[in-house]
Amino acid sequence: MIPAALILSVGLLGDAALGEMGPLFRAVPHPVVLAGNAIGWLDKRLNRPGRDARVLRRRGIAVAVLLTSLAAAIGFYVHLAALVLPYGWVAEAFCIAVLVAQKSLFTHVRDVAKALKTGGVEQGRPMVARIVGRDVAALDRHGIARAAIESLAENFADGVVAPVFWYVLLGLPGLFGYKMLNTLDSMIGYRNARYLYFGWASARLDDWANLVPARLAGLIVVLAVTFTPGGNPVKALGTMRTDSGNHPSPNSGWPEAAMAGGLDLALGGPRTYQGGIVEGQWIGKGRAMADAGDIDRALIAFAAACLINAGLAVEALKFF
Repeated sequence: MIPAALILSVGLLGDAALGEMGPLFRAVPHPVVLAGNAIGWLDKRLNRPGRDARVLRRRGIAVAVLLTSLAAAIGFYVHLAALVLPYGWVAEAFCIAVLVAQKSLFTHVRDVAKALKTGGVEQGRPMVARIVGRDVAALDRHGIARAAIESLAENFADGVVAPVFWYVLLGLPGLFGYKMLNTLDSMIGYRNARYLYFGWASARLDDWANLVPARLAGLIVVLAVTFTPGGNPVKALGTMRTDSGNHPSPNSGWPEAAMAGGLDLALGGPRTYQGGIVEGQWIGKGRAMADAGDIDRALIAFAAACLINAGLAVEALKFF
């Protein structure tokens, strides 16, 4: 039997080399797209205006538990098939490559830096709009750079560390279940009028699922900035300790604060969305006037963090 550590290594290398695999998933639907379609279908049928809040909350709990359990069950049977089929371990490694977002996140953020360098704000805004949900029309050059770095740090936790963490802990069922839960949160886990009750369970379960991975991600970023030009791991650790709670999410502040302190930046702060300005707190005591060069430094830290995360995960699997 092929060791899980080797399967994970091949999967992470596959993601680093192939990324989003655009040609393949233009021909067939991506698993996350299928998950999103299922969530959208249930949302339209069960989350109807005028329903009692208790009814909507119960339905939201049922949807979160049902879809996460279904995804975990699919992962379990894919794993069973991989055990008995010739070269089935390759299919398991492929699943890891598809569901971990190292290369795609690096590429999207790198494209923001390139756009800022070559076309300034006018080219930077549409690029950063691909990775953030805020009103990019309100962003200047520094706001674009900060938004890209914030997205890189936050998504390192839930797009890289958490999927790998749950794979190490529970195998493909853990990876599949986590990705479904994370997709649920991204689609219905909002505190607005439509999803306050229906999306409550998805948001809470996603918070719990990321509780350990987010803090682990912060510590990994602390180590990673050691390999970054001008990086300061001591400030990264200190800022993570003092400012991680400044983020509205109970988890996203950990890697973001580590990145802010490590690169001597101030991230977060007021943000403009379609509904208006959100007066967020600042994370870090450094420069708020980030630029494309700071994005480049954050990408170096991210690449180092991905290597550290992979090494830790592979070593952890040797004890299972």
